[in-house]
Amino acid sequence: QVQLVESGGGLVQPGGSLRLSCTVSGTIFGIYMAWYRQAPGKQRELVARITTDRSTKYLDSVKGRFTISRDNVPGAVYLQMDSLKPEDTAVYYCNNYPNTCSWGQGTQVTVSS
Repeated sequence: QVQLVESGGGLVQPGGSLRLSCTVSGTIFGIYMAWYRQAPGKQRELVARITTDRSTKYLDSVKGRFTISRDNVPGAVYLQMDSLKPEDTAVYYCNNYPNTCSWGQGTQVTVSS
């Protein structure tokens, strides 16, 4: 019954910004929420995570550029992405951390000239 629906992706120029949103319905196990991403031919990687009291941690390569935030009621998690680089191109997913549930469809982020 858990549903994770990501939105906000798109095509953006290098140096641009996007704000991703994830609506959460049903039961999410654990107290952390996170954003993950997966580029073609690469493994999914953790981008950022946030606790219920809004403590955050980030993948080193996005630190200072990305900001994760959340609303606990209703459940939602956001990722503000600034100073985007081509290497940020990937499908972005939200999920629990560290024990993930079923994955949503994700939202495509493409950073290109």
